[in-house]
Amino acid sequence: MAQASNVLTKIAQVSVGLGLAGSMVQSAIYTVDGGERAVLFDRFQGVLEETTGEGMHLRIPWLQSPTIFDIRTRPRSISSITGTKDLQMVNITLRVLSKPNVEMLPTIFKNLGPEYDEKILPSIGNEVLKAVVANYNAEQLLTQRSEVSAAVRIGLTKRAKDFNILLDDVALTHLSFGDEFSKAIESKQVAQQEAERSKFVVQKSEQEKLAAVIKAEGESDAAKLISDATKSAGPGLIELRRIEAAREIAATLARGRNVVYLPSQANMLMGMNPGK
Repeated sequence: MAQASNVLTKIAQVSVGLGLAGSMVQSAIYTVDGGERAVLFDRFQGVLEETTGEGMHLRIPWLQSPTIFDIRTRPRSISSITGTKDLQMVNITLRVLSKPNVEMLPTIFKNLGPEYDEKILPSIGNEVLKAVVANYNAEQLLTQRSEVSAAVRIGLTKRAKDFNILLDDVALTHLSFGDEFSKAIESKQVAQQEAERSKFVVQKSEQEKLAAVIKAEGESDAAKLISDATKSAGPGLIELRRIEAAREIAATLARGRNVVYLPSQANMLMGMNPGK
């Protein structure tokens, strides 16, 4: 019995030793996934200047502890309510694609910590938006949106570099004004449409008057020409016009179904058809 008890005791001791050894080995290993970097903090040396990349790495348990940073580009929306040059309030939303400067990760860790983007981007985003929007009036924000977006991108990229943050893209995604300004814009558009409509009516009236004058002048010239022709041609022209008129009347009557012609000394008589 004593011998069996000693064997069990040794087995237990070995198991405990293996367990402790396995725990120490596990605590001495850490893994960095794709798109990540690790910054090591040493209790004696502080934050190490060299970062570790993807893969499995060793560390000294208790003495060293890794902090994992995501170095991939991440999107963020920044909203700001600010005033324009003409004192109109505008609500602007900015989309930012950002990532940390990998070479400066130890500095970022020491100065800002792992949540560096949460601390910096909203603050500098509002700062740049207010500074840029203040240079434009409300109408310019609508008509020169690309220029405003470019100015915000330049200013925000410069400020982000001060904190070792790189920006891949900056764009305005939303821009809206207060209810009063929106109503004023709508009223202005309605007034412009009414003015254009009134302008069209005036131009149409002027064109109609001009057409009437031209028509009257044409009729006057035609009458004058006929009068001159009559004076120069004598009664022969009048007789020709009478014959042409008689011919037109005869052609019109010929198309009628209820007309009867009775020749009598070149005169035409009309009557109703007895059959009707």
